[in-house]
Amino acid sequence: MGNTVLILGSFVVDVAFRAARLPAWGETIMGSNFALGPGGKGSNQAVAAARAGASVSFFSKVADDTFGQLARATWAAEGIDSTLTGTSEVATGAAAILLDERSGENAIIVVPGACFTLTPAEVEAAAPAIRATSVFLAQLELPLDTVAAGLRIARDAGVTTILNPAPAPASLPDELDELICLADYFIPNETEAAILTGLPVLSIDQAERAADALLGRGARNVILTLGARGSLLRSAGESTLIPAFNAGPVLETTGAGDAFCGAFAAALASGQSAAGAARFASAAAGISVTRPGTAPSMPHRAEIEALLNRS
Repeated sequence: MGNTVLILGSFVVDVAFRAARLPAWGETIMGSNFALGPGGKGSNQAVAAARAGASVSFFSKVADDTFGQLARATWAAEGIDSTLTGTSEVATGAAAILLDERSGENAIIVVPGACFTLTPAEVEAAAPAIRATSVFLAQLELPLDTVAAGLRIARDAGVTTILNPAPAPASLPDELDELICLADYFIPNETEAAILTGLPVLSIDQAERAADALLGRGARNVILTLGARGSLLRSAGESTLIPAFNAGPVLETTGAGDAFCGAFAAALASGQSAAGAARFASAAAGISVTRPGTAPSMPHRAEIEALLNRS
């Protein structure tokens, strides 16, 4: 079980457009660059965890189409075991990513496609693989009942569970409270924490209050990622602020959260403490924002360790 991470999540193809600014509704502007590549929060986090040194299995669904073939080629190239990933009759999904080339900020629309056909029954059928891993990581780009099934199996088996509540739902269904309670580590960003709690997250004090609200809903540990301010690790009666790491000029922030979650899972699986894993993950995210793309921006373990040593 040592150093193994199983990720239940999405694969979509990222279709990214870079421009001097984001357009307003009804407006057409000229862009400076276009790129198409592998994406989806689950798949990105699988790449991040694999490059960070973990033995990774990825569980999803893709179609037998061009985008699905890109998915399987990506996982093979990264040494990710995709045995659990099935084939759907629904087309593989895509994400439209609009990038502000000055700030690196983004706006994203995801159409999940094939991965959204993964059912709780199919997750139950994969229970032996889930029970055999050391860390289980999920996000919300799958149906909530499917995510809940995976977290429930992992929790019952004593596997360390991580939930990245992205994208955060605009409404708060009852299932989400169960998901929060099933997570050993609940990792939202500022926007997601604000949506889930109804509280502003504009300062460290406000981040602590939002984290406490999530702890009150059943999370065992909350790691609230705060962009350039780093991240806040919060558990009952304890708070640790993890610094951000400056690896160079920010080019694109799209994959930063996925870099953090995947690297955090890998570090936990290797035996690091939560605070040590969060520091490792923060360095991974700091490197990823200096590079274009999502999966291609994920750093390798040696790069992360070099940045930590310099800092």
